[in-house]
Amino acid sequence: MLTASPRNMAIALAAAAAFVIVAALVASGLGAASERVLSVFFISLIAVVGIGIYSGNSGVLSFGHLSFMAVGAYVSALLTLPAAMKAATLPKLPAWLAATELGLFPAILVAIVVTCAFALVVGLAVGRLDGSAATIATLGLLIITHGVIIGWRDVTRGSGTFFGVPRETSLWVAAGWCIAALVVARLYRDSVSGLRLRASRENAIAAGAVGVDMKRERLISWILSAAVMAVSGALIAHFLGAFSPKKFYFVDTFQLLAMLIVGGMTTVTGAVTGAVTITVVTEVLRRFESGFDIGAFTVPQVFGTTQIGIALIILFAMFRKAEGLAGLKEWEERVFTRRGAEKTAATLPAVSDRSALTAEHMTMRFGGLTAVNDVSVTLRPGEIVGLIGPNGSGKTTLLNMLSGVLEPTEGTSRLGETKLDGLPTHRIAELGIARTFQNIRLFPSLTVEQNVLVAGLSTGSGEDARARAEAALARLGVAGHADKDAGTFSYGDQRRIEIARALACQPKLLFLDEPAAGMNREETDALMETLRGLTRELGIGILLVDHDLKLINSLCDRILVLNEGRLIASGAPAEIRRDPAVIEAYLGTSQTQDDPAEPGHQPTEENDP
Repeated sequence: MLTASPRNMAIALAAAAAFVIVAALVASGLGAASERVLSVFFISLIAVVGIGIYSGNSGVLSFGHLSFMAVGAYVSALLTLPAAMKAATLPKLPAWLAATELGLFPAILVAIVVTCAFALVVGLAVGRLDGSAATIATLGLLIITHGVIIGWRDVTRGSGTFFGVPRETSLWVAAGWCIAALVVARLYRDSVSGLRLRASRENAIAAGAVGVDMKRERLISWILSAAVMAVSGALIAHFLGAFSPKKFYFVDTFQLLAMLIVGGMTTVTGAVTGAVTITVVTEVLRRFESGFDIGAFTVPQVFGTTQIGIALIILFAMFRKAEGLAGLKEWEERVFTRRGAEKTAATLPAVSDRSALTAEHMTMRFGGLTAVNDVSVTLRPGEIVGLIGPNGSGKTTLLNMLSGVLEPTEGTSRLGETKLDGLPTHRIAELGIARTFQNIRLFPSLTVEQNVLVAGLSTGSGEDARARAEAALARLGVAGHADKDAGTFSYGDQRRIEIARALACQPKLLFLDEPAAGMNREETDALMETLRGLTRELGIGILLVDHDLKLINSLCDRILVLNEGRLIASGAPAEIRRDPAVIEAYLGTSQTQDDPAEPGHQPTEENDP
């Protein structure tokens, strides 16, 4: 399933194919030298697209993808090398491999399979890491692979040149595979898996809260990108005819990453733009690297001119165009509307499963500080429960434990008969618990529609996802902004978008952490009516955290009160207003500060929960 407009996708794919074909025709008319340059460009573009499939969509910069390029090169070369050559130069090869002599196309297919198997094993380990740790791990992968290639002399010829490879990569062979790589990368970006991965790139915690299994999506992207890199490696091996391990090490890694960064990591348009820019600059600078004359003045040879020039371009791009020359959007997303299909009059279904959420003895400690202390609550579909307390009382921490963002130090929770202890956030979202956050966590560079659609696609097996997304957008009054980027809206509108996204999960229970923050009284009253409708019409249960006591008292059926991490009161609004313990807890306290226990926040002495 594609998440982009079929028309726009068809235009994008046709334009990519036309670009490659026209460039190949022009190079064919200019002679052999131009054909060689363009062949290398096509192969480099395949590699850049391959890295972009993973790094661009996940946000994790990879230094290790040339490892997959190397595997593709050596595997395909071993399969196509003439048997007589293998017998003479690699006498210790296994008999079946020594006798195998394939053509380029089947050799590439085998190389893809072998590389994907290698990527699967490595990806299971790398996928456990995030951020800079994952990036450093990919660098380790590059170094280890390089060492293995050098050490495995009986198969790879070690650090020496691997020669005798049939030179079967012509301009049109490279062009054909380049078109295939561009199509794969573009289709993946706007596939369900690609959208989920882009959402996790924007905000991993929020993506998990709407059902995205980030580790699975990263692994899919990692393996697909490895397959594309294997094609690039096989093509360059059969273009050069002879290569060594250093071809797949730091110098080429630097050049390919330069293409990706300069053009823009997040789009296929950026990969093409960066590849064109760096290739042109490289070809120009190589002409000057050996020195040249300007009239009577002689410019001497400057070793490393090409690398210096590329480094300066990277610095310029990062200072002046941090998102890359192509920005964050594909070219057709800027020119055409995203989706031309008519919106359907969709409605959200009512909750059929009335299972209650029961949490017992929930306790959360941060080091020696107890944020939530032995709290037990019960939440049922069809009711609105308010959760209040002084600043730092542990309200958000309790929400984080109930939704799987934090694992409780002690305590247990169930939804009906299903035990929630230890479940990741995406599994809890799938079971019917959705939430918003105290600090807004949208996917800012995705559109409003994509923000909400990814929630529908990641829960309920993705059934009726688009209808659910449209219904949620309409109910929160933001359907008219569906094609605009979510990060461009006012604070109040972003709150509504975040609630719509949670609603698209089709939840039984909805946790709202200060949903009225940033809204004026008119907007707050409209939100209250919307929330009443969710409970009255759909039977959704709501757990509401807010400092607006007027909203809490007029909206909630029950109110829970926390103070210093303990549950000090529970009952109807009228009872809570008369409770001496509640009055004492609020006496002289400010009700305007944020609850400190947002994910990743460690309470301090100034705002103890």
